[in-house]
Amino acid sequence: MGFQLAPTATADGFRLEAHDAVGSTNALALERAMAGDPGKLWVVSKKQESGRGRRGRAWATPEGNLAATLLKVLDHDLQHAATLGFVAGLALADALDAVAPNARFSVGVDGGSGQGVKRFELKWPNDVLASGAKLAGILLESTLLGQGRLAIAIGIGVNVVAHPDDVPYPATSLGSLGAGVDAETLFLALSDAWSENERIWAGGRGLASIRKRWLARAAGLGSEVAVRIEGNVVRGVFETIDEDCRFVIRDAKGETVKIAAGDVHFGAVASAGAA
Repeated sequence: MGFQLAPTATADGFRLEAHDAVGSTNALALERAMAGDPGKLWVVSKKQESGRGRRGRAWATPEGNLAATLLKVLDHDLQHAATLGFVAGLALADALDAVAPNARFSVGVDGGSGQGVKRFELKWPNDVLASGAKLAGILLESTLLGQGRLAIAIGIGVNVVAHPDDVPYPATSLGSLGAGVDAETLFLALSDAWSENERIWAGGRGLASIRKRWLARAAGLGSEVAVRIEGNVVRGVFETIDEDCRFVIRDAKGETVKIAAGDVHFGAVASAGAA
């Protein structure tokens, strides 16, 4: 089948723009916003030729993987809009639970990296892990529109049939997990799960509920972590995320450190200082 929206998504007023291949679904979504699109638009493709991740890193989407971006147009409140990344993580995890209930997770424990945990986990701020390996990434990009409005592109990239080998972290795909799922089936479930999780978020009024649900899936909670922040490394124990969804650790001095942005490393990498 081709890409389709779930009936719940259609009923909630979402629209779909599907492609066989694109440069970047995020870039295309923001182009639509600049041209006057009102938002609630999903832009999806099974191949992305110039995708990007956080901090300008490349994100590969070979044929058969999923690149999906939801365009939202909101009142200008960047901090408020940024919490949609946590909504996206939950929606994707819920969708993965629905379409890959028999995924094969690794056994054994790996110092808090996620091995031995037989579920899809969320890594702050924007990754989905399986057995400690990166399965999906989420990237929010925005642009200001006129009259105090903000266009936000919520990009979701999932390794469905393939995953990169030339990256400095473990990666995996649904195919490697033994889940016979295609991009279209996953997107159908994602569009349904997004509608449910956005209702919980409720324009930010339900952020406390989103935070609670996110923590229930959090990777590395209670474990040693190292967070790289603009060249510096902060080490400690991952305690929680706060009411603003900042990453909260307790350092060796027993002091609480709240982090708004950074790269998180677990297990052996954390012990080595996130090299």
